[in-house]
Amino acid sequence: MENQQEGPVRRERSLRRRRVLIASVAGCAVLGGVLVLLPRERSAGPATPSPGALAMEAVGSGVPAALPGLTELIEERREAVRTHPRDAASWAVLGAAYVERGRRLSDPAHYPRAEKALRTSLSVRPERNTPALAGLAALANARRDFPAARRWGEAALKLEPRRWTTYPLLIDAYTGLGEYKAAKRTLDRLTGLRSGPAVLARAAAVYRDRGWREDAAASLADAAAGARDPAERAAYLERAGQLAFERGDLDVALRHFREAVRLDPDQWAARAGQGRTLAGLGRTAEALNAYRAALDGQPCPQYALELGELYESLGQREAARVRYGLLRERVRRAAAAGADEELVLGRFEADHGDPKAAVRRLRAQWERQPGTGVADALGWALYRAGEPEEALRFALRATSPEPGGGALDAASMYHRGMIERSLKHYGAARRHLTAALRINPHFSPLHTPAARAALEALGEPPDEGVPEMAGGPG
Repeated sequence: MENQQEGPVRRERSLRRRRVLIASVAGCAVLGGVLVLLPRERSAGPATPSPGALAMEAVGSGVPAALPGLTELIEERREAVRTHPRDAASWAVLGAAYVERGRRLSDPAHYPRAEKALRTSLSVRPERNTPALAGLAALANARRDFPAARRWGEAALKLEPRRWTTYPLLIDAYTGLGEYKAAKRTLDRLTGLRSGPAVLARAAAVYRDRGWREDAAASLADAAAGARDPAERAAYLERAGQLAFERGDLDVALRHFREAVRLDPDQWAARAGQGRTLAGLGRTAEALNAYRAALDGQPCPQYALELGELYESLGQREAARVRYGLLRERVRRAAAAGADEELVLGRFEADHGDPKAAVRRLRAQWERQPGTGVADALGWALYRAGEPEEALRFALRATSPEPGGGALDAASMYHRGMIERSLKHYGAARRHLTAALRINPHFSPLHTPAARAALEALGEPPDEGVPEMAGGPG
């Protein structure tokens, strides 16, 4: 009864308040203004977070952050440490933001700043400073110093075993070191602690390395669907596009790359992916434009190599030389900032420079961090340097289901097939060259035609007939 009586009372009071308010504002529809009627007991919705706040959340959660937000976050944290120079947390956030910005822009100049900030955080708080240790692991991964990344990541994990954002850093480190079983164990522990888009995207990378491409594609689709921020979703779509390109599904790849760029115009990896895919589709002018845009925004040595090879396939050798020069310059800058781009430089030297120098560089890489990518590049460099017997050993390692688990891509199968052809292992060469073109018939503007020519030269396998059974027909 009380509730039934209370309803009319509230309505009457509310009506009285509204009449008073309307009377007080009558005639006050201010020119160009907005009239707000306040007495309605409705809380305002949450304010839209600033770009810096979104970047802060992303950096703290281990997900991709938008470049404008990173710029704002860096300025905020720089001001914070100027005002409070013993604020260890702000120093750690500043270092992590520098790492992410350097990675997004392929600008290694940010890495020494990141290291200074992270080490300052550790000096201010030397005990139980997990964010600084994790930041140093992320920095080492960005620099391709995987032994250091493993060391810092394991130290961070020892302090806080349930801090889930440390696990993806260790997965990257173990993968770079060729420790694929450790990477899978770490993923299993991560998925036991956490779910969500960032974890799904990390799982997709491990699945891809193990050859589970359908599982990887499904995980990336779920990650993109669940991402809250456009920059995060764009990053997952870029990875989905790369996965589609690797399996030769160019239309799907192009759709993913374009959507990623629409969501985040600073998604330069997706622009490079567009260039790669458009080249495979024969849309050369569009491919060149996409690659040039990617290099302008993110002068990554790998993009310079790909664009140079595209120009070379078109007979534009001078334009190719300009991009190869850019590649060398970016590798030098990376080394000056403590980053390691020896793998891409070794690949470049093997095909376009000094193969023996490539072998020396890649042997050193293999000693430090023997992943399948290094095995593939070293095997190819040895082949190009005239050492096919040793080359085959590394090509077998790069294409074996173990230890990586079966991540076979067209380029590594092509390399193995060409090495086997030079050793007169014609049956194996035919199988692996065929496999390369089956996996992705458009894997490289330079090497796809070479694979087709080699396969044509090998011809059809000899028809040896069906052996007769002993004793002949009964």
